[in-house]
Amino acid sequence: MHANCCSATTSTLHVAYEQTGPDSGEPILLLHGFPYDVRGYDEVRDRIASNNRRIIVPYLRGFGATRYLSKDVFRSGQQAALGKDIIDLLDVLNIERATLVGYDWGARAACVAAALWPERVCALVPIAGYAVQNIAKSKVTPESAEQEMQAWYQWYFQTERGRQGLENNRDELCKLMWSMWSPTWQFDDSLFATTAKSFHNPDFVATVIQSYRHRYANAQGDPALEVLEARLAKRPVIACPTIVLHGEEDRVNPPLSSEGQEREFTSHYERRLLRNVGHCPPAEDPNAVIQAIDDVSCQSARN
Repeated sequence: MHANCCSATTSTLHVAYEQTGPDSGEPILLLHGFPYDVRGYDEVRDRIASNNRRIIVPYLRGFGATRYLSKDVFRSGQQAALGKDIIDLLDVLNIERATLVGYDWGARAACVAAALWPERVCALVPIAGYAVQNIAKSKVTPESAEQEMQAWYQWYFQTERGRQGLENNRDELCKLMWSMWSPTWQFDDSLFATTAKSFHNPDFVATVIQSYRHRYANAQGDPALEVLEARLAKRPVIACPTIVLHGEEDRVNPPLSSEGQEREFTSHYERRLLRNVGHCPPAEDPNAVIQAIDDVSCQSARN
């Protein structure tokens, strides 16, 4: 089924997205992460598309053809902004409730939306688990030495040298991350080259740097989002049916990080580990993602 290139205007963004299926179909949003874009979902989208489903794959803020409305809009990649963008998009598209699927930033957006606006999310597939950030803890408490090493790029981005490095070497840096985070994934250079076009959005660097600095309380957040961030600081639970996927070879969010998260979810909850899969399961193991979408949709229908 053919994907249509579309756009929608919210209060802060011109959101570019691809849609497959009719407006009347069951809404399913596929949300990419950093540093990826909508192309990572191509096989998943094509295989779940039907006349009964409305598949929407948006470019997140700072990526691809998505643009801030004006120079006055705060360039933020913080968690509240990512989650609110999803709800704003649902509003503009007149979608009452949707299933959300996401990895990396996309998982964070999905978890934030589900936690703060439970009436808008009917089911959830968050790759690598509950992704709401604990900023108060992160700013003072280090992880294990292994985890700190895997997060090298986050410490790099705290510095002016790192910001300039991302500005000057964005394709090289992002390709290195793909290789490091998914060591068993033999991705095509053509896929990376196509995806990397999204990293040349004029606000990519500003959005990425603010995101990684804000999560350690090293950058100001958008004042308009302070109320939402205060709610997220309380670590709200998620009330919709959820199936968590986690690649066993994920070298940035190791599988241990999603263990014992059942308490964060109050409805049906499953956690599935994916063998020989790293950080980007939609591209590395589309079958597992498709199965999770089908299964969580069934759970949602039972509720």
